[in-house]
Amino acid sequence: MDTPIALREWAVAVKALEQGRQVIVLRKGGIAEETKEFKLESPKFFLFPSYEHQRPSLVKPEASDMVSLTQSEAEKLSDQIGITSYAEVIEDIEINDVETLQRLDKLHIWTEDYAEERLKWKKTKPLHVLILRVYKLETPQIIPMRDSYGGCKSWLHLENFENISSLPMKAVLSEQQFEQQTNTVRNQLKSRVK
Repeated sequence: MDTPIALREWAVAVKALEQGRQVIVLRKGGIAEETKEFKLESPKFFLFPSYEHQRPSLVKPEASDMVSLTQSEAEKLSDQIGITSYAEVIEDIEINDVETLQRLDKLHIWTEDYAEERLKWKKTKPLHVLILRVYKLETPQIIPMRDSYGGCKSWLHLENFENISSLPMKAVLSEQQFEQQTNTVRNQLKSRVK
């Protein structure tokens, strides 16, 4: 059996995805990536909440309360981590310019300054905008935190994790809601295509 894979993302972003507040994540790759750039390792994966770099000042005011909420949830688990959602990539869009990124500003929780910082880091590499269809697990999976799950990397292989097919889950957004949000993302990006 293959080891389940997870995308490591800020816990506050995972929460926003699970609440249907957004359907995108912005990825550039972590410092520890072998290729030094983001590569889509799998079109389907669990979302692994990370707490290391998230700060209230890096997200919009309406999302800043979620930073402390996710932090307190993590403290309750101590040396464990809660996996609560699964995602499928509907589209992986590469962007290289600030103007295109700014058109997506209302569609995610990060501040404009922080989103631009992500874009400008590793200037020669594109920023990946992943449109995700997110599913909430009916029962959160609490797993032991391992050293291999730490560090600045995008992808993790979850050890001793249940078989995906045996985990009941439900889509966060209805088909119609998801289609509306996805179309909004695509419409914002349309004017950049020549």
